[in-house]
Order: sequence, then C-alpha cells, then structure tokens
Amino acid sequence: MRLGILGTIQLAATLIFAVPVGVYGLNTLLDGQQILGGGLLAVAVLMVVLPHYLTTPTDIPAKVGESVVGKVVKTPDDEE
Repeated sequence: MRLGILGTIQLAATLIFAVPVGVYGLNTLLDGQQILGGGLLAVAVLMVVLPHYLTTPTDIPAKVGESVVGKVVKTPDDEE
C-alpha cells in the first residue's frame, strides 16, 4: 500500500497516539493482567489498521470523483 504525503502524515499522527497505548498494554500484559493488556494491544493495533480499511466521510468525495473521471476519460488502448 503506497501512501501519499497526507497519508504519511495521518499515519504518523495515528502512531503518536497508538504507540503509548500499545506500550502500556504490553507492560500491563507482562505484569500479569492478560485481559486489560491484551485489550489495550488490540486497541492500539486497531487504531492503526482501521483507518486504512474503513471508508470515512472525507473519502466519499474522492471515490465519487474517481468514478466520474473513470467514466468520462477513457484510457487509450495500446495497439503497438
């Protein structure tokens, strides 16, 4: 998955919040509280993974624009 400049900045901002949650979850897990530590690790992973797979309200105009451009502009066939 290739990220543009904005995607990279968004990932970095997400990691700023997800890494402390993950580290605390790992410490809690190693201290013997499996449910809380595992839950916090799951939350940290979901914080990073879900934005890439869910469609947000800001993604809808871009998807509509791509579909409109795809219908209007045809790519030339390679007949060489």
